Amino acid sequence: MQNRLSKNRWGAIVSALAIAALLAIFAAPAGAATPAHGGHQGKHKHHRKPPPQRPTYWGAWIGPQLTGEQPPWDMSSVSRFEELTGKGMSLLEFAAPFADCSQSPCAFYHFPTYEMNVIRNYGAIPFFSWASQSIPAPLDLHQPAFQLADITAGTYDSYIRRFAEGARAWGHPFFLRFNWEMNGDWFPWGEFANGNTPGSYVAAYRHVHDIFTSVGATNATWAWCPYADVQHRFGPLARYYPGDAYVDWTCLDGFNWAKNGVNSQPWRSFDQIFNGSYRTITRKLAPRKPMLLAEFASGGKSHRKAEWITQMFKDLRSKYRRIRGLIWFEQIDRGVQWPIESAPKVTEAFRNGIKAPGFRINQFSSALGGPVGPPS
Repeated sequence: MQNRLSKNRWGAIVSALAIAALLAIFAAPAGAATPAHGGHQGKHKHHRKPPPQRPTYWGAWIGPQLTGEQPPWDMSSVSRFEELTGKGMSLLEFAAPFADCSQSPCAFYHFPTYEMNVIRNYGAIPFFSWASQSIPAPLDLHQPAFQLADITAGTYDSYIRRFAEGARAWGHPFFLRFNWEMNGDWFPWGEFANGNTPGSYVAAYRHVHDIFTSVGATNATWAWCPYADVQHRFGPLARYYPGDAYVDWTCLDGFNWAKNGVNSQPWRSFDQIFNGSYRTITRKLAPRKPMLLAEFASGGKSHRKAEWITQMFKDLRSKYRRIRGLIWFEQIDRGVQWPIESAPKVTEAFRNGIKAPGFRINQFSSALGGPVGPPS
């Protein structure tokens, strides 16, 4: 049975995708903060002015806190976010699982043509995160019918093919982030969860990609997106990389949890979170691929969060030149205040950073072809 993704189901989907992740991350050992890259700078050292921001897509994954509904079902929340940032977005993220199994039989979701059109008409490039799981998701992540081996074995081939044909029929470029943060243990598709085994992620990813290729859905831009594993809990990223032929953009997710009362993770700068994984990917795994950040944000008290954001924009210009797209996690999760409107200082810091002309606005309603390349 096919099912259209409705705004009424969105809250359940976000909860299913996010709560398990948050519980697992909250339970992670704190570990020591990584030393800031570069060490102490002598007081007489001269600092060159950072180069201009490279042309970069930017956007957000916006929660319901602004207007009571999330985009793309309520685009007034996008208008509200634009008021805060002073700028239109070139990326807008949303997500869906394979199926809703709160009924029997499970209802599998169509390719989200309506949502894609809403985002495209606004002028942004859709960024779609697609998860091979069902909702509601149990907190123990036990979904034996949605193990990675089931995908590789062809259990869902007919569904994936229909979905890919829907993407081809829509015909416009979009980003596809399939089974993100696979190197963790907080989602059913992770290699450390749900009975999955080493190597099963790469096999499943390639299998789904091959189906899209076979039906000619070349408008999908494949974003491979592990979690920035600061504590080195989940092994080298190379074990999860599907190969250059299967990846258009590399990607990272990462957060400054900032000892927020429900999580013992220490305060970490943007550089401390992303430096190690960024170097591994851009220097070893995929040196020819552009990179984006699909989920990132900082918690913490307003003045420190504002400072984190200000330094983040400086780091993007000077140290992270390969990042050509970024998506702020503009949501409240279990009381953690990730949104930029958490305090006026925070809003101002983000607004001041994103106003750089390199960050592209919503001018892509007529974009053609695929995969999407870095902005020029």
